[in-house]
Amino acid sequence: MVGNTVSFTVQFFQRWSRRPYPVSDADSIRINIRQGANKIAAAVQIGSSMATEANLVKATFTVRRAGQYHIDINLGSIPIRGSPFVKYFRPGPPDPSKTTLVRPTSMVVCTAGIPHQLLLEPRDEYGNYCSWNHDAPGQQKALDAFSCEAYAIGSSDIVRPLVQWLWVELMHRLIINVTFNEEGIYGVRLKLDDSIINKGEFNMIALSRSEAVQVEKALVTRTATYETKLLTINGEKWNKNKKVFFSISPKQIALKEYILGIIPKRLATFRLCPATKVTFLKNTNKQEFPVLVIEDGAQFTVELSSKEAHLMAASFAHYLLKNIGGSETFTDKQGFFYQEIRKFHQKKPHEKLLLRVERDKILESSMKLTKSFSTTDWCRNYEISFIGEQGLDWGGLRREWIELLCVAIFDRRHSGLFTSFSEDGQALVHPNPKMPASCKLKHYEFAGKLVGKCLYESSLGATYRQLIKARFTRSFLAQLIGLRINYKYFEHDDPPLFLSKIKYIEENDVSDMELTFTEDEYDEQGKLLRTVELIPGGTRIAVDNVNKYRYLDALAQHRLVNSVRDQVDAFIRGLGELVPDNLLSIFDENELELLVCGTSDYSVAEMKAHHAAIGSSPEFQKVISWFWTAVTNFGSEEMSRLLQFTTGSSQLPPGGLSELQPKLQIAASPCFGTLPTAHTCFNQLCLPDYENYEQFEKALLIAINEGSEGFGLV
Repeated sequence: MVGNTVSFTVQFFQRWSRRPYPVSDADSIRINIRQGANKIAAAVQIGSSMATEANLVKATFTVRRAGQYHIDINLGSIPIRGSPFVKYFRPGPPDPSKTTLVRPTSMVVCTAGIPHQLLLEPRDEYGNYCSWNHDAPGQQKALDAFSCEAYAIGSSDIVRPLVQWLWVELMHRLIINVTFNEEGIYGVRLKLDDSIINKGEFNMIALSRSEAVQVEKALVTRTATYETKLLTINGEKWNKNKKVFFSISPKQIALKEYILGIIPKRLATFRLCPATKVTFLKNTNKQEFPVLVIEDGAQFTVELSSKEAHLMAASFAHYLLKNIGGSETFTDKQGFFYQEIRKFHQKKPHEKLLLRVERDKILESSMKLTKSFSTTDWCRNYEISFIGEQGLDWGGLRREWIELLCVAIFDRRHSGLFTSFSEDGQALVHPNPKMPASCKLKHYEFAGKLVGKCLYESSLGATYRQLIKARFTRSFLAQLIGLRINYKYFEHDDPPLFLSKIKYIEENDVSDMELTFTEDEYDEQGKLLRTVELIPGGTRIAVDNVNKYRYLDALAQHRLVNSVRDQVDAFIRGLGELVPDNLLSIFDENELELLVCGTSDYSVAEMKAHHAAIGSSPEFQKVISWFWTAVTNFGSEEMSRLLQFTTGSSQLPPGGLSELQPKLQIAASPCFGTLPTAHTCFNQLCLPDYENYEQFEKALLIAINEGSEGFGLV
């Protein structure tokens, strides 16, 4: 079973005399353990100073992946008798943190009296799919550990729905049929032993048959309106009954009241996207009907009470799932996003368009070329040519063009369009509130179009996938999808300020700090330039322990939002030309970073699992062995440079190396002693032969550090 440490011993004897044969490193004993394409590291002890163990080889390794393992044991180039040995390791028991629902949602709508199907994927602590093939007792014992708890929202009374469990071995999935006999709003917890499984706590709304038909009709007519009582809005509680109307459509939720019964007045509007959360208060003893809470992180929470609260929430859940493709997981939303953006631009041809740009003036020349481009032009398939250089663009030059533009735009050391809140080399970048005179808002609009271009290209498939090499602040990403910024963003975006000021104010008494709702701004020499009021009349409002969180939020609005509002608006304007804002809003800020920037983190094990070796000569086998030894010792920067040298980009698709197209290739080069070369169009690294490891390592480091730009080495 996975999770165990496995040890085995090999005894060596002389062929004819059958006497124990003392082994040593000179005997070239090799033990290779493989599970699929993965090579498993093992601790190997060859021989011993004790005479009774001098002929023994001991190997120890830990099993983390379920499946069939092949163990090759060779003496020199000759396999020992019985090699390779095959061993199968079963997955471990289900783990609640790894077990998850398929296509999970925070709110499930069903019909009372009719079973609703949920799909569960049991996995062990290492992420292996659980399997009990030919082990009926073990299967029953494991499945008996799962349970489904339910309670009524509002009263917290325990409810016992009818639950049927069915294990499908071929799918590695557990089918759960849940039936509520009565209409209502229920909280549900799926548990393994005493722990709630991953994303296993959610609400279920059981509608009557007539109510289910009513909600379906609302989806067809694309609008529904419900009467409700307003309890809280704009941070204020309403003690008296205030009748308002909850209107929902595929794009938004609108709260309205009618003055004199005929004049509509809009009180609040929420976008219909995952950032908007619609939940129920668990205990509503003071209210006759369920209390619905609406929040989106961009404005104050709204609380409503209505006998139709379940219909309001059900309509929201149906519209939301339709807007995001039916699932709240990133992978499913990403697929839906790509599908919708292709549909949005389906009438625009993806024909080739040659762009001749200057490497030394990459931003200026690119902006000049695209100045009069329409949206259709931005959707075309660019072929890049660097003026004064040779090289045909089969995709590698286009990726390099994107990479160079990202450096010119987003690297704080270049144009000054973006900056960081600290001098730390790993600091995140944010639009520059003090942009140089040479920078204009049109630069931010171009940057937005570039990001939109990359997202559109990525939707066309792995061959065209483009990623942005940048590490944006969370507050900037949040503004792109319309979220309201609060002081908690400082912890991630501006750690020095958070640790020196924000955290102290948050955790301590501020009565003696003599703070007001203002912010002093200084120049680079420390001279006071001006004092900014964070709210109207802020100089006259003291910060105390009651309003300190309002002060911190106002400070976040000033430093992270208001100071760069024009820059962000220009960026969004450019981005919106290629990507509709309703599509971006299906992601949160962390998912948006993954979508736009991918990930640059990858391991040697991942590289070994997702590469193709081209060459079989003994010389190449020696060199590729040196290559793995070298990259095992690389740091993160060298790994990024190696990736950039080989593929033209230091960022990976969201799925890592497994999604890289074409697949990473390591090929033999018919040369001796020269520098390694790369064909970025084909993600191919070519390795010549060398006299020894030291020469190879030196040449590889020179190539990836000094040959990462241009086609001079190809």
